[in-house]
Amino acid sequence: MNSIDYTPIWLSLEASLMSSIFLVIFGILVARFMSENNFKGKDVLDGLFVLPLVVPPVVVGFLLLVLFGKYGPLGIFLKNTFGISIVFTIYAAAIASFIVSFPLMYKSARSAFEEIDENLKDAAKTLGAGNWKIFFTITVPLSSRGLISGFIIAFARALGEFGATIMVAGDIPGVTNTVPIQIFFATENGQMHEAFFYVAVICLINLVLIFISNKISRKKASYKELENAKS
Repeated sequence: MNSIDYTPIWLSLEASLMSSIFLVIFGILVARFMSENNFKGKDVLDGLFVLPLVVPPVVVGFLLLVLFGKYGPLGIFLKNTFGISIVFTIYAAAIASFIVSFPLMYKSARSAFEEIDENLKDAAKTLGAGNWKIFFTITVPLSSRGLISGFIIAFARALGEFGATIMVAGDIPGVTNTVPIQIFFATENGQMHEAFFYVAVICLINLVLIFISNKISRKKASYKELENAKS
């Protein structure tokens, strides 16, 4: 066990934490927009947001490679504007994790927002509260358990991302070899003890995250039952 390299664990956590920042920001904002607005083509747009959940991760990785690659539109823009290249860096792994786990955060947040009683928002409006004040003082607090639960599941998904990451970030030791990638190549090279170690680590982390998410969901269910009993 002394030969075990712990770098893949830190790289997985680093990529997942970076993607989590954007998951919280964009997941909540997009869910708010979709839950509060009706427009033509809404179902199509919703489908695009959920699409990464149902297509193979290698498809996501391929599209990211086309966009951020040396000759891709975003790759050229970033190179010419900032002098940076995203592909085959930890940032590419973070972007891949963000894309594949975004639908989980988006669906959970939207579901939580749509469960809120609209009468509460209408009452706040009659008292002069603006949309953003209503969002931060009513919508977010009342949907906090759904948001936290969705974030935990999305983070767990980001932590286990493999297909898109290997396409756009590759396997560079000490740079992009996250835990799932390390498991794959350790197995391929017959280093089963090393593979078992990483499998155990990622299973343990995700079990803890699922346990926390279930605890939060049960509290949410208990709260709704109490509210129904009062009514």
